[in-house]
Amino acid sequence: MSESVPVHFDLRIRLFREEKYFGPGIAELMERVERTGSISAACREMGMAYSKAWKILRRAEHDLGFPLLEAVSGGASGGSSRVTERGKEMLTRYRAMEAAVKAYAEEQFERYFGEDIP
Repeated sequence: MSESVPVHFDLRIRLFREEKYFGPGIAELMERVERTGSISAACREMGMAYSKAWKILRRAEHDLGFPLLEAVSGGASGGSSRVTERGKEMLTRYRAMEAAVKAYAEEQFERYFGEDIP
């Protein structure tokens, strides 16, 4: 083990009902769709299969009971996608909770491991 690498922790917030339905992956996907206007572009940026993106979106939308994205089918000008208003609200609330939990976790990490690692 190397003592030159600082000790750190990792924390991921995931929301569950019967199964996981919302977490950092879908949040990132939604943010990229909002920025690019395209599910396929968001998937390419993330290195995620298009079919996997739709699978996790359908799971989340089923458990939430509302759509996260609105898609317009292609044509001469191509298709586009955007995050719905309720999807934006969900994403904002998720990111706010994530930030609050991570801030608290960082305080606790410093409390228990900040000065001297056994």
